[in-house]
Amino acid sequence: MEETGGKHGQNGSPEPSLRPLDLSDIDDFMVWAADDKVSRFCTWETYTSKEAGIDFIENTVIPHPWFRAICLDNKAIGAIAVSANNGGNRCRGELGYVLAFKYWGKGIATKAVKMVASTIFKEWPHLERLEALVDVENGGPQRVLEKAGFQREGVLRKFCILKGRTRDVVIYSLLSIDPQS
Repeated sequence: MEETGGKHGQNGSPEPSLRPLDLSDIDDFMVWAADDKVSRFCTWETYTSKEAGIDFIENTVIPHPWFRAICLDNKAIGAIAVSANNGGNRCRGELGYVLAFKYWGKGIATKAVKMVASTIFKEWPHLERLEALVDVENGGPQRVLEKAGFQREGVLRKFCILKGRTRDVVIYSLLSIDPQS
């Protein structure tokens, strides 16, 4: 296993932490946001300039109500966010995350999702359902969500246009009454 420099859990995998992502993280942000492998299934295009990354952090991340950096030794190696809904849908939130390619397959994303799931329902008591949408061809995040206790509910066919193609997505959910691991 490659050494990541973070604390390690009982099974030897790195222990991530979550904290607000801020402008001081721009160089770390660019490592994963500028990687085509990472952005392939993301709704955003690969970042090609540091200025665009700074703009995103200033105008989207900082004002966002629940956007965190996924860190190892306080180094931002990805991000995770919960987006709120309004009105009659305010009982639902949507989870999204991204992780630098170098850290894929090490259990970090699963741990980060579990950390969010164990706190978001306390921080947002109005929230009863946390959802995640994953492209049908993106198997890694599907496994992450299942390991974190999310239930696969089905496939939403021709649900969105992503990078010029209409895509099918798998919808996952975790309810506030579901057991949290």
